[in-house]
Amino acid sequence: MKILFVHQNFPGQFLHLAPALMERGHEVVALTDETNTRKTGVTTYRYRKPEPRPDPQVARLGATFAEMTNRAHKAARAAIVLRDRHGYAPDIIFGHGGWGETLFLREVWPNARLLIYAELYYQPRGLDVGFDTEFGKASDEKAFTVVARQGHQALMMAQADAALSPTEFQADTFPASFREKITIIHDGVDTARLMPNPQARVTLPSGASFGAGDEVLTFINRNLEPYRGYHSFMRALPAVMRARPNAQVVIIGGDDVSYGARPGGGKTWKDIFLDEVRDRLDMKRVHFTGKVPYATFVGLMQVTRVHCYLTVPFVLSWSMLEAMSAGALVVGSRTPPVEELITDGENGRLADFFDSRELAEVLVDSLARPEDLAPLRAAARQHIVDNYDLQSICLPRLIAFVEGRL
Repeated sequence: MKILFVHQNFPGQFLHLAPALMERGHEVVALTDETNTRKTGVTTYRYRKPEPRPDPQVARLGATFAEMTNRAHKAARAAIVLRDRHGYAPDIIFGHGGWGETLFLREVWPNARLLIYAELYYQPRGLDVGFDTEFGKASDEKAFTVVARQGHQALMMAQADAALSPTEFQADTFPASFREKITIIHDGVDTARLMPNPQARVTLPSGASFGAGDEVLTFINRNLEPYRGYHSFMRALPAVMRARPNAQVVIIGGDDVSYGARPGGGKTWKDIFLDEVRDRLDMKRVHFTGKVPYATFVGLMQVTRVHCYLTVPFVLSWSMLEAMSAGALVVGSRTPPVEELITDGENGRLADFFDSRELAEVLVDSLARPEDLAPLRAAARQHIVDNYDLQSICLPRLIAFVEGRL
């Protein structure tokens, strides 16, 4: 088959699937944003970078839809070039549903089967909007904005022949009429690479070095921000460090924003919440690393005594599953995406997203009892091996999902 992947940051979620389909003899091509410079083994074409986001003062509630249709238009014009100049006609188009890129591809290739990666369907209530009232309460105006943001998602799902979602929680954010199209298959975890290693040792850019068995507490965000509970973690940290005077804390993540709004005043979320507790922390034991190479992340998950993962009701991070696979003891937020994988006291521990005192107590207790809680670490890894292993479970299912469309 001729398979076209469409993703503004290709390979994205198709990192393993695209090359696996190539190995099976399919002709695989990708279409991505011209600013995406990631190197892959897949033949890649690029559409022109879309215009800047429309002025919300002009477009008002239609700003997101205008932004996404602009991107879709750029992708479609590139598709026309592929069709008319190169004679290319895919059997299957598989695109991510987040950026509108597939909106007009039905018109370019009406005979292709259209698959959508259904990551999350925006909701005006019950998910991230209004969940943490410290950063804004739910309101009618916010609800109107979120419903308007559903426009490109709904249109793509209406066009799709089938869709894929990585978790039950994420699939269930979609309306029932779309939910019937969605198959749940996770992207998969490389459990052969992400496995416990009693000899692991990691050296940070600062020169600090840690080995398996050291009292290390880790916290990781792509960017340190409230959506992923950075503020909750920092507010719990003084009590944790006071109770555990030998604990070393490693905090990985950038200073930008991946989700939600930016803070005002020219500050970063990182500095805002660090400054809130700085005078109660032993900063010699707190290591902010910024973003790190993947190998460093893997090593940290192998040496950490406790890994803290927090999130509002939103997309579940790959990092939590990877931490579990590496044998880390995860202390997670008691929120639906985390609860789908972690059962408190069985393969990890949970704490209230908002309750810094409870979070601190669970972190302190977990740091203090590594031997007692070793069965939870083993159970966490086994859960990932049994349900999310890339090679034996997820990749074969992903391949069958694509190949079964024709």
